[in-house]
Amino acid sequence: MASLEGIRSIDELELAGKRVLIRVDYNVPLDGTRITDDERIVRSLPTIRHALEQGAKVILASHMGRPKGKPAAEFSLEPCGARLAELLSVEVLVPDDCLGDAARKVIADARKGQVVLLENLRFHAEEEKDDEGFARELAGLCDVYVNDAFGAAHRAHASVHALPRMMRERAMGFLLRDELTSLRRITDSPEKPFVAVLGGAKVADKLGVIEALFDRCSALCIGGAMANTLLAAQGLDLRASKIESDKLALGRSLIEQARARGVELLLPTDVVVATSPGATAGRTTEVTLLTEGEMALDIGPATVRAFGARIAAARTVFWNGPMGLFENPAFSRGTFGVAEALTTSPAFSVVGGGDSAAAVRAAGPDIAAKIGFISTGGGASLELLEGRVLPGVEALRLPPP
Repeated sequence: MASLEGIRSIDELELAGKRVLIRVDYNVPLDGTRITDDERIVRSLPTIRHALEQGAKVILASHMGRPKGKPAAEFSLEPCGARLAELLSVEVLVPDDCLGDAARKVIADARKGQVVLLENLRFHAEEEKDDEGFARELAGLCDVYVNDAFGAAHRAHASVHALPRMMRERAMGFLLRDELTSLRRITDSPEKPFVAVLGGAKVADKLGVIEALFDRCSALCIGGAMANTLLAAQGLDLRASKIESDKLALGRSLIEQARARGVELLLPTDVVVATSPGATAGRTTEVTLLTEGEMALDIGPATVRAFGARIAAARTVFWNGPMGLFENPAFSRGTFGVAEALTTSPAFSVVGGGDSAAAVRAAGPDIAAKIGFISTGGGASLELLEGRVLPGVEALRLPPP
């Protein structure tokens, strides 16, 4: 992982009287207009409060969903503005667009203490095209640029890549700084034993991460549907379980790589099965004893204990991906069991965003509070682990004097 040399933090900038555009990540889940998880908004508050306290005129910019370059009411940031106003106890103004006369007028008229949240950047196709003209229009709205959107930092989009390179005064926010600092403890000489726990649906989605972890970790625990593919690669019949049948050779290769590199690879020995993901109860069985029509939807208690034992002995733990269909209470115990194991381990633990972060929060506030760091960016954290450069981070780096 690249160093942070040449990248300033927001508290190193003079903000008084300046228009400060903070790129946040408010791509939060919605049920209609109701936000079902406001974690990303909550995590942006320290940076916003700092800018307000320093006397800045605060302008926030974010994307939401995939509106395909056109305005769409269901992807409006209005619900985020309303929630932010509640959390900050300030008035949040949301213009009809992120550019043009509407945005310029709202920013110009904003009074001290008010916050401007620009409408969804992706209502313009130029955002995802990293268009310099679009970025230049955004640059005209501000004097200072701050990126606090780790969840978008792996995208070479206009607001995270083209825009900061146009701004002489640019920096990272507190959340982005915390994300990069915490993940460096995983990527740069992690304290051993280092245990990685991976879950989710597809081996192919995490191939680069798995191969990178082979160079660093002592043990790799794999659950979720991706474990089914690795078990099937060993010749087991997982019946109706979700399997990447075209990745069985890849699975065998990964198992052999782990053996060759001396990395302990732990796969489920028991699973919780049912004949439908919507079942209200499951049956625990050994991985060799599934019957016709059954599918593995969670890891079983023996596997939870085995994974927990490795986590308990670790000094560093990285976890990304649920162990099963945790959204259904019948298949949540494996995922929640791993989360609980993290809270009792002496290890520094990082949960790598996405569904695993949602799972930790679903396990309860006491669980989340005891974990070292919960990332807000699943894709970005995985790309860092792979050793990739994040465009949104590199764009903040100042040229050498």
